[in-house]
Amino acid sequence: MSRHYTAKLMLGTSLALALSAMSVQADSIRFWTTEEQPERLAKQQEMADLFKAETGTSVEVIPVTESDLGTRATAAYAAGDLPDVIYHTLQYALPWAEAGILDTEAASEVIADLGTDTFAPGAIAMAAFKGETASVPVDGWTQMVVYRKDLFEQHGLDAPNSFANVQAALAKLHNPPELYGFVAATKVDENFMSQVLEHVFLANGVSPVDENGLNALDEASTIEVLDFYKAIAKASPPGELYWKQSRELYFSGQAAMIIWSPFILDELAGLRDSAPPTINDDPTSPALAGKTGIVTNFSGPSNPDGAAWGDVRYFGITSDADTDAAMDFVKFAMDDGYTQTLSIAPEGKFPVRRGTADNPTAFTEAWSKLPVGVDRKAPLGGLYEQFMIDEIVGGLDVAKRWGVAEGQLSLASKIINSQAINRVVRQYIDDEIDAKAAVAAMNDELSKIN
Repeated sequence: MSRHYTAKLMLGTSLALALSAMSVQADSIRFWTTEEQPERLAKQQEMADLFKAETGTSVEVIPVTESDLGTRATAAYAAGDLPDVIYHTLQYALPWAEAGILDTEAASEVIADLGTDTFAPGAIAMAAFKGETASVPVDGWTQMVVYRKDLFEQHGLDAPNSFANVQAALAKLHNPPELYGFVAATKVDENFMSQVLEHVFLANGVSPVDENGLNALDEASTIEVLDFYKAIAKASPPGELYWKQSRELYFSGQAAMIIWSPFILDELAGLRDSAPPTINDDPTSPALAGKTGIVTNFSGPSNPDGAAWGDVRYFGITSDADTDAAMDFVKFAMDDGYTQTLSIAPEGKFPVRRGTADNPTAFTEAWSKLPVGVDRKAPLGGLYEQFMIDEIVGGLDVAKRWGVAEGQLSLASKIINSQAINRVVRQYIDDEIDAKAAVAAMNDELSKIN
């Protein structure tokens, strides 16, 4: 019996005796998952079957559409009918903890039992709640600066891990139309631009929220962001650019740098027919992958430590759970069954738990050997050098998002969804307003959001 469950029994002698008679672990628990594609459900069921074979407890794997998760959880909580464990996105961790949907004590105990220092610090920090951790981090990914490592080496350039290094590379490599220095996101109404801009603002330590709510953007550090973004936009092709053009131009060998998610990694290696590299005559060739480097932790002049834009998923143990059984299932999924958990989609599920106390890199190594791809399969470790694997996984150590640390993720999401920052940045890179006017305009737009 866990320390957590034992504490619950200390409510009085009669209640303790009554509960102790019922304290045998459940024969079955319910697990909600947003990974509802048939192949992914099958992998989760395999992991559940392994857990049953080891413990005797069966797991009902229940698919829930991600867009319905919030309303379903709220309704189930009101009805006292929550599942035992929920696989959920970052956006729900703190609100659900605040509402009482999550058993944060149980999650924190699972993390402690597995070894807090075996988890990526960024993933733990993003779910911090009143001295505990709201849910158990499972997997995540960080946005990346993807760049032509071969061209950087040829010109003696440092990796583009800072504003200064990117701008130094632009000066050497930008040679349109043969080669554009960058393909910046400029299409205002695309979420891609919002995501890229948040990444760049985070890199320079600039946020529109603090623990009290809206936070006026600092003029000096925001102008640094604006000037950097104008530089990469001026080194991009003309037009309304988003993820599609950035991938196409990089794949054709016409872009030195782009910002993208890790879901590009298998495509770069010619493993997906719907998005083939066109840098040579063989759309299945891994040649471009071999010429590519990536950066996850990216810094600006006002934030030399840098940051990585991260997306993390969690196992939430609910307040209605059979606590011991739910904890045991989450521990299994994060330990003996963790490689199976990551195998659901390795290219977008970086291990937030690196290994164990005995083998600190066990899960990172196992993950790098998992096959990725759609029409063809290959392990990431066979496509990319070890320093790339380390960089991919290491981004989760410093993963950040606006509003998470401040408890203002909901407000930050409203700011992002308003696309106000996108619109003003576009005006600035199009030379319609100057830098100080742009900062003032952004602050004015933000002041209207609540």
